[in-house]
Amino acid sequence: MKISAVIPTINEEKTIGDVISGLRRSGVEEIIVVDTNSTDRTRDIARSLGAKVIEEPRRGYGRAYKTGLMHVTGDIVVCLDGDGTYPADLVGPLVQLLIINGVDFISCDRMTLRTPKNYTTLHFVGNTVLNKTMSLLFKCSLRDSQSGMWVFRREIYMKMKHLSDGMSFSQDIKIEAIRNGTLIEVPIRYGVRVTKPKLKTWRDGFHNLIHLFIKRVNN
Repeated sequence: MKISAVIPTINEEKTIGDVISGLRRSGVEEIIVVDTNSTDRTRDIARSLGAKVIEEPRRGYGRAYKTGLMHVTGDIVVCLDGDGTYPADLVGPLVQLLIINGVDFISCDRMTLRTPKNYTTLHFVGNTVLNKTMSLLFKCSLRDSQSGMWVFRREIYMKMKHLSDGMSFSQDIKIEAIRNGTLIEVPIRYGVRVTKPKLKTWRDGFHNLIHLFIKRVNN
């Protein structure tokens, strides 16, 4: 089965090379980098390592993923950030786990193996609030509803509706995966960030919380 990867980027020249190399070692054949106006060498490094680079001037985490996912040709899709915090070298075992267990979607869980260095107490509390709210509104019991690394069958993505253009995309795609197929979570060791974070903790956390209620009403 052909494996594709989609990576949204903005100014990730320090880490994008390692991420792409890790994906290659894991057997990913097609790597699509969706770049949102990087001002460093992110695009050049990605192209030099054989990735297909798509420039997306419209900002938005979900928008970048939607753009990239329109171009994938693989049977199985891997999504992860370009900042090196997610373990690209684990993609191979995760794909095997997806196939062997016959599931449609694997979401990587950062919470179970978290440490104070790689996942702050503030993020843990915020994620817990969002997890419980999602469980209440959608009957989806997840340990890490905000995780940004997923492995899934492309066919299940084609069934999904009403996915956000913003940070809420991460929780939306899990809700839709549960609605349209089978999802499991797998604990991973989340890495320490070496680049400037794109997430605005309070603003994005509050927006994601409100979006859960809006999605529940609209669906």
